[in-house]
Amino acid sequence: MAEVLVTFKVMPEGVDTNLEEVSGEIKKISIAKLNNIEKEPIAFGLVALKPSFVAEDTGKITDEIEAALKGIEGVGGAEVTEVTRLL
Repeated sequence: MAEVLVTFKVMPEGVDTNLEEVSGEIKKISIAKLNNIEKEPIAFGLVALKPSFVAEDTGKITDEIEAALKGIEGVGGAEVTEVTRLL
């Protein structure tokens, strides 16, 4: 089965959300291997996190990771922004 690189955009609940704590919880997700976490300034002090994961392409992995991200305290929303098949 092929592997995919899945990138998400994770929005905090607000500008006062501790992004370091949210990043720490993202690192604990065990259903896929964390590749990287980037920060993306949005507006007015709001910063989104852009974690990317490497996982087996099971067809449901993006939904599973998204559910795990949305379950983290301080996360206001999470969505897939990119899926790339790895060779």
